[in-house]
Amino acid sequence: MSAAEVTVASGREVSTDPTPALEATGLTQHFRVRGRAGRARSRNRRGRPVVHAVDDVSIKLWAGRVTAVVGESGSGKSTLARILARMITPSSGRLWLDGRATPLSAGRGARAYRNKVQLILQDPFSSLNPIHSVRYQLSRPLRIHKMVGSEELDDALESLLERVKLTPPSQYLDKLPHELSGGQLQRVAIARCLAVEPRVLLADEPVSMLDVSIRLGILNLLEELCHAESLAVLYVTHDLASARYLATDVLVMYAGQVVESGPAAAVVDTPAHPYTQLLLSAAADPEREGPAELTTSGGAPPSLIDPPAGCRFHPRCPHAMPICAIANPPMLDVSPDQRAACWLHVDPADRPKVSEGAKA
Repeated sequence: MSAAEVTVASGREVSTDPTPALEATGLTQHFRVRGRAGRARSRNRRGRPVVHAVDDVSIKLWAGRVTAVVGESGSGKSTLARILARMITPSSGRLWLDGRATPLSAGRGARAYRNKVQLILQDPFSSLNPIHSVRYQLSRPLRIHKMVGSEELDDALESLLERVKLTPPSQYLDKLPHELSGGQLQRVAIARCLAVEPRVLLADEPVSMLDVSIRLGILNLLEELCHAESLAVLYVTHDLASARYLATDVLVMYAGQVVESGPAAAVVDTPAHPYTQLLLSAAADPEREGPAELTTSGGAPPSLIDPPAGCRFHPRCPHAMPICAIANPPMLDVSPDQRAACWLHVDPADRPKVSEGAKA
């Protein structure tokens, strides 16, 4: 760990550095729509139809901690990760790296930024060049970012493979990607990220393309790197169970918005938002007898071209009230460090008045 103090929470060492390694506020990403879908009603200020991929999301990533972003497909998780990696320029928002404001565009200063913030892609089979050896794949970032000289290159390559538990290094350096398993490829991809000595790792569903039998090894590696090297890790996943296992903090996203956040143990053990409860009811549980009992009232995720008014989850929520279809709920403290955006946690006397004719 760095010079920052360390505390223990939920059995994990946690950095208490007062400055986040990476912080973003008000991130919003609206993609312009072309073709027939462009006839939908949702439009930006210029009157053009848009997809509301991410709406007003704020997040803090701390050194020595894993923050999980959880949600079903289409919730905006991967778009958020790509914005933080500066692969996508968002419609609006602000970004700080180690307390210093940084541009959001994918152009100016992007190389220096990516020296500190690295993205681990979901598919290790396509993230590596199939015609080049592991030696070449790992040498490129070291040379581009001028991390080591020619005399130190071989030692640096061996050190990278040892850090991701690919030993002995000589067994892997001259192999091509097709000669490695999926788990080994993902470890090489992680080693490539580590080559530039980053402060932040953004892991976009890093185990979803891997066999179940080797997923735990990759998650353990990420946790070890996070604590041993004081890295801030963003773990994007649709699996709340793995988030509970790996993460210190959890953000739950639905239809481009954060609906709940807090310590992983609190969010998973005592979920405050109906959508989080739905995710938990669908998660595999070896102690549950019979099929999962979903708490949803039915329906599919909403269109992000024309999202519903009010709470975006209300068409599927079994607890929906008339106010849910009209006004977006505020993000409220429901317990220490745990927050949820749901009208259930607002005193009825404090909710906006709704006419009797309004329907949820």
